[in-house]
Amino acid sequence: MPLSEIFLAQAQEIVGQTGIFLSETDREPYSHDEFATEEYSCLPLAVIKPSTEEEVAKIVKLCGETGVPVTPRGAGTGLSAGCVPGEKGVVLSLERLNKIIKVDKENQSITLQAGVTLEALFTAVEEAGLFFPPHPGDEGAMAGGLVAANAGGARAVKYGTIRRFVRGLTVVFPEGRIVKLGGNTLKSSSGYHLMDLMIGSEGTLGIITEVILSLLPRQGASVTLVIPFETIDKAIECVQVIFEHGIVPFAVEFVEHSVISLTEKLLSKSWPAKQGAASLLIILEGQGEDELLASAERIAEIAEEMEPLDVLIADKKENQADILEIRSMIYEALRPGTAELFDVCVPRAEIAGHVEFVHSLEEKLCMNLPTYGHAGDGNIHTHAMKNSIVEGKLGDELPDWKEKLNEVRQEIYRDAAARGGVISGEHGIGLVKREYLEDNIGSGAVEIMRKIKKAIDPAGIMNPGKIFTD
Repeated sequence: MPLSEIFLAQAQEIVGQTGIFLSETDREPYSHDEFATEEYSCLPLAVIKPSTEEEVAKIVKLCGETGVPVTPRGAGTGLSAGCVPGEKGVVLSLERLNKIIKVDKENQSITLQAGVTLEALFTAVEEAGLFFPPHPGDEGAMAGGLVAANAGGARAVKYGTIRRFVRGLTVVFPEGRIVKLGGNTLKSSSGYHLMDLMIGSEGTLGIITEVILSLLPRQGASVTLVIPFETIDKAIECVQVIFEHGIVPFAVEFVEHSVISLTEKLLSKSWPAKQGAASLLIILEGQGEDELLASAERIAEIAEEMEPLDVLIADKKENQADILEIRSMIYEALRPGTAELFDVCVPRAEIAGHVEFVHSLEEKLCMNLPTYGHAGDGNIHTHAMKNSIVEGKLGDELPDWKEKLNEVRQEIYRDAAARGGVISGEHGIGLVKREYLEDNIGSGAVEIMRKIKKAIDPAGIMNPGKIFTD
């Protein structure tokens, strides 16, 4: 059912003729996010691109008055179909709200609009001589979406997720009201912390238009270690020992070597470790190189207890960049053959057990399930592959991958929950995981979430169908 002429005329009056898009060609890029398959894709009835916060508020108010569902969208880099619109709804893109409002050196903060990309944020912060620790991945991701998903990334082990750095938000609520939450202070005990409620709400309660983020002093140097082990168990055990010695690295990743070869071919670059089943990738950062090299040597000594096959230290920036790029591009290398990417999070001590379970499932179903992730915080990424992997290359599509996928999904979520974990550590629930949320966190928690949703969005127009069915 198309939008009414009255709605279109009113929307055009708000955002102008160049702010609303109706052709299928223009709408198609907004019908999906970066989820591996097109299973959840859906064309919006229109794409609306306001250029001011006031225009956002007016469009939301119009949607509320006419009962048109509205799905906010940043860059669409998510992996849970969180910004996929419904059949009867519109996409409200924040991409034109792309101004960095202020870099506040004195208060070590930055204020920016929701459409500012992570890349632009990093550039502005670096030019100011400051540091924004979180790095969720794709630098095309936008600030509003990062907050709405409570994005994580490899650095969360030391600095936490985006939530830890949000000082203030400006939010447009379903009735079109603009509300400022939090501010440029480090502490607040002033009533309900509504700002925290918005972080990770996936656009289901309101639309984030402006963000204030905390910054830190810039770090002076970094060192990267790659430590290969004969088994994944040894690698994960080594992580535990490092933390027991009081060392908290900038990032700690585990990578099974079976997934590396496709990425090497994609980038024409080489992973430094060739022996063994898995490597730890450990990044240290600090003010001085001598201090970091001393920490690297201490980690090397600790790792020796776990019988590593080697300890490789990269202190040159170009070598560090190559190693990090190979790790960062694993998803892109596997994506053409991926049916679904999971992002369960388990207690750190349970990583090895969960990975072992995934491999047993792999053997049982004769389906490749390459696995890697954030060893420091327990966030594990497993690819359910619709294609085989043969000698480091994608092979033929499995004829029964669709039938196997449902079992893989259920079994991975079940095992993660049994270990005290959750079904999403950083990607969010969206459409993809909503039917599994209640089994994971309990009906009581989901019922409270529904009541909050109903109280704030009684008409159910804000990104309907995400997190749980309405």
